[in-house]
Amino acid sequence: MASATTTDVADRNPAFVLRAIRDVSFEDRPVPKLRDDYEVRVHVAQTGICGSDVHYWQRGRIGDFILTSPIILGHESSGTVVEAGSKVTNLKVGDRVAIEPGVPCRRCDYCRAGTYNLCNDTIFAATPPWDGTLAKYYTVASDYCYKIPDHMDMEEAAMVEPVSVAVQICKVADLRSNQTVVVFGAGPIGVLSQAVARASGARKVIAVDISKARLDFARSYAADETFLPPALAQGADPVVHSEKVAAMIKDQFGLGEGADVVLECTGAEPCIQAGVFVARKGGTYVQAGMGKENVTFPITTACIRALTIKGSIRYSVGCYPTAVDLVASGKVDVKRLITNRFKFEEAEKAFELVKAAQEGVFKVIIEGVQG
Repeated sequence: MASATTTDVADRNPAFVLRAIRDVSFEDRPVPKLRDDYEVRVHVAQTGICGSDVHYWQRGRIGDFILTSPIILGHESSGTVVEAGSKVTNLKVGDRVAIEPGVPCRRCDYCRAGTYNLCNDTIFAATPPWDGTLAKYYTVASDYCYKIPDHMDMEEAAMVEPVSVAVQICKVADLRSNQTVVVFGAGPIGVLSQAVARASGARKVIAVDISKARLDFARSYAADETFLPPALAQGADPVVHSEKVAAMIKDQFGLGEGADVVLECTGAEPCIQAGVFVARKGGTYVQAGMGKENVTFPITTACIRALTIKGSIRYSVGCYPTAVDLVASGKVDVKRLITNRFKFEEAEKAFELVKAAQEGVFKVIIEGVQG
């Protein structure tokens, strides 16, 4: 296999490894070899921590994906190409790239239809059994790396991953200009979904969250309006309360019969219920947040209102290039989301910080191995 590289093949590949539930360590892993002539090897520059990384660390599974052997963590990354397979045409050694962390089979019906996020044979970074990007080097298909413009830095390139998640959410919603959009959740994915909705031409974007601090940030970031729902009174029926919250949102923001589009980015049961109640007849409800696996869902309301209900996962055709453009153009300012930065050697501290879920911590970034 012919290839090009800027450096001699290194003999060390420091990696941050999840060995078992609640058991992480730094290890020297072998430098990964290109698996075919279409792959590139990337020297990882920056990696954001996602809730799923923490979830695997603490619980060892997400749905059907179960940790059965050690894996390298991390999947929100950027880096520099240091080796390219002989048949790579879109990249060269030295290119700075955003890494799309899931490479599908390309052959199944889902892939051929463009919905490769549903492919059963996807190699997705830091999803068991596949290694992630929190190492010095990572190899990936060249067409799942996206060259970034010179004015974008590596932190911004790493943040393209969560922006792509938000792009997919709005794509699933078939979000159009001049629509009213209610977004439940003002965490990273929530505010990015608000920003993408706004960039897509939404007439009014309303953020809902139980944290005033996060709502204040959302209002300064992309939301036109914010709503802090009242607490559930002792002894009150939760579903009735959620319906009242939805009525308050519709009344306060002049939504009439309801919002055109609801994006649920929390996974919290009260938000799911309120989201169904706040949608107008014929409206669209997209579930992106994942919390409890089973919830009480107002299905009769969803039927009577003829809602279109969809789930959103990862990203599909066109999402990553769109996300790169949104960040590069300044329409989505990802730097404002980064609240904490750590060296690679401090990765465990970074994960502990995310696990603590402090209100002032928004997005945590880990710098790659230097040298």
